Amino acid sequence: MSIDQEVEILRRIPIFSEIDPAKLKLMAFASERLTFKPGQRLFNQGEMGDAAYIVLDGKADILVEGDDGPLRVAQLAENEIIGEIAILCDIPRTASVEAASQLTTLKITKDLFFRMIMDFPEMGVEVMRVLAHRLEQTTTQLRVARAAG
Repeated sequence: MSIDQEVEILRRIPIFSEIDPAKLKLMAFASERLTFKPGQRLFNQGEMGDAAYIVLDGKADILVEGDDGPLRVAQLAENEIIGEIAILCDIPRTASVEAASQLTTLKITKDLFFRMIMDFPEMGVEVMRVLAHRLEQTTTQLRVARAAG
């Protein structure tokens, strides 16, 4: 995959859609492309976060550790961002992430992510929108789980 192809993928992600393609090219160049095999962990719940990951190809399971082992709470696919909560809030990872299929990601370091948000305030607004949507989904899942329990 070329840098130009990575930029095209980044432009499809809502938080990056308004950013100048030349800046996205710099971000893609400064990021590391990683491939994971099915079942391979990107990171574990409780670890400190040093990077976020953008899914270029494949699917990733979001797992929360419970009394009965890991519980899959979501699955993310292409054009989605993973792991941004830990780097934004400077807290341990809130979930584990595991490749559900062959998975190709772009790893964006904490420093690069913050530099992009500082340079592009609209990106910060979009990150807040994505996080608010995830919080709403989690709240709904908790409400359903409580009603069933």
